[in-house]
Amino acid sequence: MSQMKSPFFDELAKIMTQAAGAAQGVGQEVETLFRSQGEKMLNDMDLVTREEFEAVKEMASKAREQNDLLAQRIQELEAQLQKEKT
Repeated sequence: MSQMKSPFFDELAKIMTQAAGAAQGVGQEVETLFRSQGEKMLNDMDLVTREEFEAVKEMASKAREQNDLLAQRIQELEAQLQKEKT
């Protein structure tokens, strides 16, 4: 089979290549737009960083431990008062 060069098919191939390139460019622009809008939404939500969360979590844990120790101490003092009254 001999191959014929047809200007129609050459032009069609060029158009298809350009269309594919344009579609890829549009896809990248849409991705960039969605990414920037997503980042803007996250920034507007005033979320904390992982480091800030871990620091507050540690502070809460220490406060809970201190609260437990103080509750235990109060119980001991109340028990001591009860012994003194009797």
